[in-house]
Amino acid sequence: MLLDTSARGAFIIAPTPFLPDGALDLPSTARMTERYLGMGARGLTILGIMGEAPKLDQAEAIQFVRQVLDVVAGAVPVVVGVSAPGFAAMRALTAEVMALGAAGVMIAPPPFLKGDDGVVNYFAQASEAVSPAPWVLQDFPQANGVFMGTGAIQRIAADERCVMLKAEDWPGLDKISALKAAMAAGSMRAIPILGGNSGLFLPEELNRGADGVMTGYAFPELLVELCEKGPTETAWDRFEAHLPLIRTDNQAGLGLAVRKHVLARRGIIAHSTARAPAPKLSDKARAEVDYLLSRIARRDPIAAELA
Repeated sequence: MLLDTSARGAFIIAPTPFLPDGALDLPSTARMTERYLGMGARGLTILGIMGEAPKLDQAEAIQFVRQVLDVVAGAVPVVVGVSAPGFAAMRALTAEVMALGAAGVMIAPPPFLKGDDGVVNYFAQASEAVSPAPWVLQDFPQANGVFMGTGAIQRIAADERCVMLKAEDWPGLDKISALKAAMAAGSMRAIPILGGNSGLFLPEELNRGADGVMTGYAFPELLVELCEKGPTETAWDRFEAHLPLIRTDNQAGLGLAVRKHVLARRGIIAHSTARAPAPKLSDKARAEVDYLLSRIARRDPIAAELA
């Protein structure tokens, strides 16, 4: 199953589970994958920023990808992050994961790029490096400092191997509207736009025409419902119950620790371990997260077991 421009809905970004000693936790990987499929994920994304990809060696990365793909067994597309400082590493990882059965890869620009021409030229070369794999363009200037205007994105999306935009610019709602208008007018090749940022603006993004979300908030059921049913009044009420935790989850640096703590509390992964160097929750921070979980449990049955 190759990724194409028909993709829609909630693509859940999965963390990389580790044992307390920092080794890969493959049983947790299998359980996590099964749970995400059971929650209605339309796709999975692995080895991104949340997946701690730079902390894995090549053999570990392939071992993790293989475990996820074995469990998925073609049920949904699996996208693998392959961003790297150089094209040789990107090319090698792409070849291996596509041979294993990945649906496509995701590429973010390196932090040194300047200007629209520099960005567009980089992605032209990156596209050749991962060819013939379909790929997702990640627009996340908060992480890499590279701003891509709508004109640059339109030029990049003219490459037919680019089959999706992960839109994480902030503020980015008007950008989504502008890109969707360009698609409707025929001045941009139509590709799906999926939001990110822990789902912080997901209802608004859907109202602006986004086709789904690609993020790893620890209650994927919420993301699935919003994408499948739209931001109805009932869905808004449920979303607002989660907003304080989504805000906490979206903190730069600490967000990974928050997310893994919640996933461990839910039994989706066995341990909240992040591989060093990694942020850790202080006792006070952990208590604050647990309090937010107790508040969600009062309003949303999916958190009832955490009350």
